[in-house]
Amino acid sequence: MPRRILLINGPNLNLLGKREPHIYGSTTLSDIEAQAHQQARELGVEIDTFQSNHEGAIVDRIQETAGWGPNVQETNAPREKVSAIIINAGALTHTSVAVRDALAAVAIPFIELHVSNVHAREPFRAHSYLSDKAVAVICGMGVYGYTAAIEFAARHLKIEGE
Repeated sequence: MPRRILLINGPNLNLLGKREPHIYGSTTLSDIEAQAHQQARELGVEIDTFQSNHEGAIVDRIQETAGWGPNVQETNAPREKVSAIIINAGALTHTSVAVRDALAAVAIPFIELHVSNVHAREPFRAHSYLSDKAVAVICGMGVYGYTAAIEFAARHLKIEGE
């Protein structure tokens, strides 16, 4: 069974390339997802991408990785086998206990990702509800952070899978 990574992007990340390019750059989310699929193929893993501006939809998507959630029947086996999650939760990083609880519930290793250096911005961005549960945190590398996260996940999965 191929190893699978789920890449989740939260609120306003659909605006990458348009929103505050001096902070987030000019690369679009579509560009990031296309690069992620190419990189995953080269690394021998599969990647699924998901973006939502809605906290509940993100929680549902995380739960689906374990065969739970409103879109999965209780009697069904898990819909997919996800070995790792990469999540750029956007502002939900700083506000969502629900996303944290969903990640903890599924017990799938995850990488927290931020395009900007959240520690060099407004003080409220320095606090994360996710970091202490993450296997790694990447921030301040621009969109290259996605490349680094995918490579890390693929290498970590390879070690875990051997």
